[in-house]
Amino acid sequence: MNILQALFFPPEQPGGVSSMVPYIGERFRKIGWEMEMFSLPKRIRNKGNEEIEFATFDWRSYSGHTIVDKYIQTYKDYIWWTRLRLSDQRYDLIHAHHPIAALAMSHIYPDTPILMTVHSSYERELILNGRIAEGGHEHRFLTSIYGELEHRTDRLMTVSNSFANYIGTYLKEPDSTIVIPNGYDEKRFKPVPHENEVAQLVSVCRLVPAKGLDVLLQACAELRKRNANFVLHIIGDGPIREQLEQLSQELGIYDDTIFYGYMLHPEELLPFFDIFVLPSRAEAFGSVFAEAALCLLALVGTNVGGIAEQIEDGVNGLLVPPENATALADALETAINDPHFRYEMARAGWNKAKKAYSLNRVINELKSIYGYYDKSTESETSIGEM
Repeated sequence: MNILQALFFPPEQPGGVSSMVPYIGERFRKIGWEMEMFSLPKRIRNKGNEEIEFATFDWRSYSGHTIVDKYIQTYKDYIWWTRLRLSDQRYDLIHAHHPIAALAMSHIYPDTPILMTVHSSYERELILNGRIAEGGHEHRFLTSIYGELEHRTDRLMTVSNSFANYIGTYLKEPDSTIVIPNGYDEKRFKPVPHENEVAQLVSVCRLVPAKGLDVLLQACAELRKRNANFVLHIIGDGPIREQLEQLSQELGIYDDTIFYGYMLHPEELLPFFDIFVLPSRAEAFGSVFAEAALCLLALVGTNVGGIAEQIEDGVNGLLVPPENATALADALETAINDPHFRYEMARAGWNKAKKAYSLNRVINELKSIYGYYDKSTESETSIGEM
């Protein structure tokens, strides 16, 4: 089969989707499958002008709002770029990893089967980051996209049961969505034996309100009041970095906190820390938790979305309610003060991640799904049995 993996961000970008899909393509090519990557370069802006229509709702009723207008223009730009670069290409199957990619591909390749993996919720991130109002025009537009995707693609997939339930409220046939948790190439993650005299906490994420780093800093300030010994490392960049640095100063923990900024391969540094912590306010999957587990770090996260599906509280990590700095401080204090318990959780997390979030598992599941659309052979498994 000749398959196109259609991304939004270029594959060299960090993050769960962009860091996983190229490895999927590499594995499939090694076993003889034809697989190509495609994405929209960041430099492509305001090029597209082709008229577009949605089958399930009138997008023009939402126009005039910044997020909506930008979304529609990006959709047009993706169509323009696809026609420019892939005009002579034909594919047996297209697997899209972003709604805009799926919509554009279905527009250009109406007779080609298109699969769509919904990896995250743009609208929830925008709400949590204070950029749109819940229930407003932008929110209603973005949630309407799920129904359009259901109508225009051959199969919807997503990365966690909790997120499947979320998007299911906007679908006609929610039970048809397939859940395939992300998978990772173990070779990228190499635990390093080490003994840190002071517990090293680390968080890796884009610095936006949805990730709850303000709560983490408040929890660390509480730890400092309790005379806990730690250093907090924050890897990543984003629009609220300056605010977070200012907050750490106000809370008196600036000297205990290191802001690294953007890092392309944080997994190279992760094995030297002790505890991974991220108090997200929402998370479709939470790829970085699986990556940290593969680096043999103890996990501390919030009881939301895909994080709660990865962590069994007290077994392979610790879960706390979102927005609760005291509960987060309690969990971190437990992990800091009991190195043996911390190691046992890290070991359990590593074992689960190797089994549940193996790239081989993802490859096998995708082979079965892709095979259903292979016209050259008869699939032994019906799509309804997956």
